[in-house]
Amino acid sequence: MSSRRLVDPELLPFLEAFPTLNITAETLPKIREMRGVMLAQLPPLPQSVQADVVHVPGAPGDPDVRVRTYRKKQGAASRPAILHLHGGGYILGTPDASAPFCAQWADAFDAVVIAPAYRLGPETSFPGNVEDAYAALAWAVKNASALGIDTSRIAVVGESAGGGLAAGLALLVRDRGEYSFCHQQLIFPMLDDRTAVRTDISPMYGEFVWTNASNHFGWQALLGQPPGSDGVSPYAAAARAESLKGLPPAYVATGALDLFTEENLDYAKRLMADGVPVELHVYPGAPHGFMQLASARVSKTYARDAMAALARGIGAEPR
Repeated sequence: MSSRRLVDPELLPFLEAFPTLNITAETLPKIREMRGVMLAQLPPLPQSVQADVVHVPGAPGDPDVRVRTYRKKQGAASRPAILHLHGGGYILGTPDASAPFCAQWADAFDAVVIAPAYRLGPETSFPGNVEDAYAALAWAVKNASALGIDTSRIAVVGESAGGGLAAGLALLVRDRGEYSFCHQQLIFPMLDDRTAVRTDISPMYGEFVWTNASNHFGWQALLGQPPGSDGVSPYAAAARAESLKGLPPAYVATGALDLFTEENLDYAKRLMADGVPVELHVYPGAPHGFMQLASARVSKTYARDAMAALARGIGAEPR
């Protein structure tokens, strides 16, 4: 049975624009090439925002990490910061594709936005991605004075694999105890490798955009071993964490037709049970990545909710 009848009619053009593909090792290079071509179609950034590229030290023995930063040219001396981690199933994507909304946050919240180009699988397996994200955070904190960052107001935000990486990074930051986040924003996060080997998932989840076949390949590429194996680190798959106590307040959002709906709901429930403040949204008729069709009413509702939650999380008011 197809879930197409449940898709919000306003989102049907999104499904036509982003046809569902099962990503494999053979198709991955071509898909990456197609994504690269799309970068040339991004709109220009607001003239009020300064965008820079820096290379920051990686973890010992690791390469430097390319980081894009965004901040208002005429901003306050002390501002919140947002560490943004892009999506792409742990195998695709760059921070460059996220430039429009990173710049929007910088402009709207007078925030410093830090977007690292973390290493992807299968070329680099875990823990390369989370160590790159941690290195970007460490650089931002160590250079807080020069960047104008209030280190008590740093949030981590990510979508899909970026949301899963944000959750894993929040766990790592909690456990290492060197830095802290004031807020985590997890947008249909890719949290649990065990989803890829489940046989009991309803066909109402994950029919479009990101399928469980692609999910299996993404997790295999990240972990360097079959998903569902024993001993997977919670910093790779946050759903594997035994305790979620002590994590920052969370905004969790997913679509009702997303492959990750069940794991997202379960993670939100576990956060709440461990005493973490949670704002949870499930958007009806919405498949994975739905907000890319910004004109749909459900996408506008999501954008309103996410911006309001982020404003509260970092203690800022949209301008």
